Amino acid sequence: MGTTIFGCCSISWRCHQRIGLSRTRACSAKVGEREDCASDVILKRRTALVSGISLISSTALGFSGDGLAVVKQGLVAGRIPGLSEPDEQGWRTYRRPDGKSGGHGVGWSPIIPYSFSVPPEWEEVPVSIADLGGTEIDLRFANSKQGRLFVIVAPVLRFADNLGDNAKLELIGPPEKVINAFGPEVIGENVEGKVLSMEVAEHSGRTYYQFELEPPHVLITATAAGNRLYLFNVTANGLQWKRNYKDLKKIANSFRVV
Repeated sequence: MGTTIFGCCSISWRCHQRIGLSRTRACSAKVGEREDCASDVILKRRTALVSGISLISSTALGFSGDGLAVVKQGLVAGRIPGLSEPDEQGWRTYRRPDGKSGGHGVGWSPIIPYSFSVPPEWEEVPVSIADLGGTEIDLRFANSKQGRLFVIVAPVLRFADNLGDNAKLELIGPPEKVINAFGPEVIGENVEGKVLSMEVAEHSGRTYYQFELEPPHVLITATAAGNRLYLFNVTANGLQWKRNYKDLKKIANSFRVV
C-alpha cells in the first residue's frame, strides 16, 4: 500500500475547482500526464485508513480467525485460573494449580492442592497481604449477592512440633480443640458460644471437621495434609445466609485436599 494515497496530490499536480460541480473536485495534471479524480484519492485514503485500523485492532487484541472467542477465553483464563467448565447446573470446580506460588518461607514443601465447587458467577478475588490472616490466606472467592469464601493454609508447627511432614487432623486434636484454637483465625474473635454444630467426615482416608458458627454466619471445614492445616471458610451476611444457605452449605461440603 503506497504512502502517496495519504497526500492530496504530488508536487507535479495542480488542483482546480470547476464551476458548476458541487460534489467532486478535479485534479488537473500537467500536459502528458493522466487525470485522476480527487474522489478516487479520498476513497483510497478511507480504504487505507479502515484497513490500517482493522490491522491494528487485530494485532492489539489478539484476534485470529474466530478472534472474539480467543480474547474472551484469554481473559477468563487469566482472571480465574484453576476453574473447570460448568456442569449441567452451572457449578464449576476449582483446583489449586500445581504451579501456583505460595508457602511460608524457606524449607516449606509445596502446598498440596485442594479443590471445591462454586455456583455460577462466583469469581476469584485478589488476596491482600493486609488481610486478617496475612500470608496464610491462600485464596478468596466471592459473589456479591450470595457470599464469599477464603482458604487459610497454616503451618502445623505453629500449633505442635511433633506432627512431622504428614500431619493428620486427629493428631492435632478433637473437633472442640481445633475450633477453639483455629476459630479465632477465621472470625477474629473467640468462638465461645458461637458454635452451632460440629461434624466429623472422612473422604479418601482423610479426616475433615465441619463447623457452623453464628454470629457471624460462617461454615468452616478443617483438615490437615503434609505439614499444613487447611481451613476452608464460607461466610455471608444475614440476608445472603437466609437466601442461599443450601448453596453455601454445598460449597462448604465440597472442599477436599487432593
